Amino acid sequence: MTITSSPSSSLLARIGLRTLRRWLDHGARGVITLGGWATIFSIFGIFAYLFIEVVPLFYTASWSEETAVQIDTFSEVPPQNISVGVNEYMELGYVLRNGDISFYTFPDGTPIPLAPSVLSVVERSRRMPDFEEGEITALARSPGKQHVYGFGTNIGRVIPFYVTFRVTFEDDVRHTEPVVTAGEPFEAAPDGSSIARLAYRETDSGPIAAVLTDPGRLFLTKVQESEAGGLFALETESELLQAEITDDGVDALSVLVLDDLGETLLGGTKDGRLFYWDIRDIWSPRLMGIYSAGTSITALSYLIGDRSIVVGTERGTVAVWMSVIDPDVGGDPRLEKIRDFSPHDGAVTTISPSLRDKGFLTADVSGGVALHHSTSGQTLIRIPGNGSAVLAAMFAPKTDGALVLDNSGRLITYDVENEHPESTFSSLFFPVLYEGYEEPLHIWQSTGGSDEFEPKFGLWPIMFGTLKGTIYAMLLATPLAVLGAIYTAMFMRPNVRAVVKPVVETMAAFPTVVLGFLAGLWFAPLLEKIFPAVAAMFLLIPLAVVVICVGWQFLPSRLKGTSGNVTELTVFMLVLAGTTWSCLQLNPQIESWLFDSSYKGWLQSSFGLAYDQRNALVIAFAMGMAVIPTIFSISEDSLSNVPPHLIAGSLALGATPWQTLTKLVIISASPGVFSALMIGLGRVVGETMIVLMATGNTPVMDMNLFNGFRTLSANIAVEMPEAPHGGTLYRLLFLAGLLLFVFTSIVNTLAEIVRQRLRARYSQF
Repeated sequence: MTITSSPSSSLLARIGLRTLRRWLDHGARGVITLGGWATIFSIFGIFAYLFIEVVPLFYTASWSEETAVQIDTFSEVPPQNISVGVNEYMELGYVLRNGDISFYTFPDGTPIPLAPSVLSVVERSRRMPDFEEGEITALARSPGKQHVYGFGTNIGRVIPFYVTFRVTFEDDVRHTEPVVTAGEPFEAAPDGSSIARLAYRETDSGPIAAVLTDPGRLFLTKVQESEAGGLFALETESELLQAEITDDGVDALSVLVLDDLGETLLGGTKDGRLFYWDIRDIWSPRLMGIYSAGTSITALSYLIGDRSIVVGTERGTVAVWMSVIDPDVGGDPRLEKIRDFSPHDGAVTTISPSLRDKGFLTADVSGGVALHHSTSGQTLIRIPGNGSAVLAAMFAPKTDGALVLDNSGRLITYDVENEHPESTFSSLFFPVLYEGYEEPLHIWQSTGGSDEFEPKFGLWPIMFGTLKGTIYAMLLATPLAVLGAIYTAMFMRPNVRAVVKPVVETMAAFPTVVLGFLAGLWFAPLLEKIFPAVAAMFLLIPLAVVVICVGWQFLPSRLKGTSGNVTELTVFMLVLAGTTWSCLQLNPQIESWLFDSSYKGWLQSSFGLAYDQRNALVIAFAMGMAVIPTIFSISEDSLSNVPPHLIAGSLALGATPWQTLTKLVIISASPGVFSALMIGLGRVVGETMIVLMATGNTPVMDMNLFNGFRTLSANIAVEMPEAPHGGTLYRLLFLAGLLLFVFTSIVNTLAEIVRQRLRARYSQF
């Protein structure tokens, strides 16, 4: 029995299928649209995240007044007898005046006495020493993080004085107590005169003091401490080393400063001269130079690291000088003024350097306070004064605040927000004169062995390295990949192409970390040995190819064989292999013929180029091998997708295969080939592991093919593990990522515009 369906049921089935198909089409369109928008939002999200992390680098510094306490009047106290200090948490501060000390808690400014537990520490029974050696006439703070002072007396003696903060924890609550002690006094002015000006420094071998007496004599004294009684002695002996500095003009000195190591002495005079002494030989101090500051010098200070000197003057000017040694001449260092900062409204009264970076605080006679940073050359904060001269100030140890005392008796604390003082657009992208350099340079050197190091955050060297690696890699990869794609698509037999193309595409999946490992540990040492042969290959292989191609045209047909381009390919590969083998075998002879028996010496003597084992040439080969499969595959697909009837029509009209290729196929496939090159370019720009493992990672700005470089991506990989979260280096690495993101976005956008124009122009093909 035969069962037939009615026409109405068939119609309903067709309607149902059309409805289902329509819903499936709508669903697919929705999924694709959603995926596209999600991709766009993801890209903008990445950009927004990078931007948010980078923006704080360029925030302006800010300040706020936290405490203002009236403690006493200081109009009768000479400025050289006053100092202030604060602990690292800005919780406890002190005021030193005329040899007496007072402590205050912050932010309320409440005065506190020394606790009984501390009184037993201070000479067992006294809060402060009695100073039987005379009346305190001057004091000076020793450079460094410790609160160490020297007190000068009216009988020519110096008393070491120490302020420490003892921290204890009880129920996870931090308690801080002050401790004060005094050291053994020593004679600093042999004539017993009153000390008018004092510079003091404690070194590992003992304290050093430079004193200017009331009669205008300048003495230099060092207490040399040594063990008494041999190697296992428990006591030390002190030997007093002393000399007088008799250079003309010392009687006019108004400021004295010792460096951190006690090796140099600076003096500023009332007539604007800056004296610079070498005091490493304490017996014979040597004047290395006298420089003019233009007007009376009222304040001097070394910045951390003792290479830069801040000079404040009576006119309110603030400048940074730097010690420089000419590498061609050698000899003594000289001082040069390298930066001027925003001036004060009146004479500069005090300078307090940062204990963490190249920042410093200055204050003036009108009560104004300013925060500067030497490397960036900026005045970051200006705090207006109240008309009362600032007698003493201290930049907080964590650079997050300041303690200021003026002559009206006000003790003021400021909260400072200035997380990234060294990062400005100018310091990141323009040359900067760093300490120890003769001229402004682009340098990237983010870390050093100590806090005294001056970070160098010039981004141009790593941006230049990215460009350098990209250029050399693309110079090698582009011709090989594109010409290989042309030959495969146009001239290779289909059965051979079916083998060659998948093999090349499989190479794209090769891990770049393995390529970097092979390039750095195997190929770089090998290239160093066979460089003369490789150089000869660049000349001989193209010549051999030209010769064999021309010669092939004149061979009889019976010698060419009947297998078509398989024979051509076989002969071609044999010629390449033979030429390569011959160059490798003749490597010593080639080095002798072309490079005068030593290619490294020849490069150095002829062009001034040094050959590093891991260099840009290694990267060109390694990254070229990584990107060739990508460019080859996309280019070959574009060339193969040119309509066959166009090619057949061209050949039928009498054009040769080469004319068809150059006049038709390449033009028609140019949008795809261009896209392949742009994708390869993006791959090279963002490559990390090959660059990281196969170069010296040296951020230099030099197009020399035979030295290394550092790229933005490799810099992120190298520096990120060592970058403190939220610090300047941390955010600069995000800035490097943002630069990569923006660069690749711009390149891809321009590439798409060009591709669309090429497609529109040559669509008729």
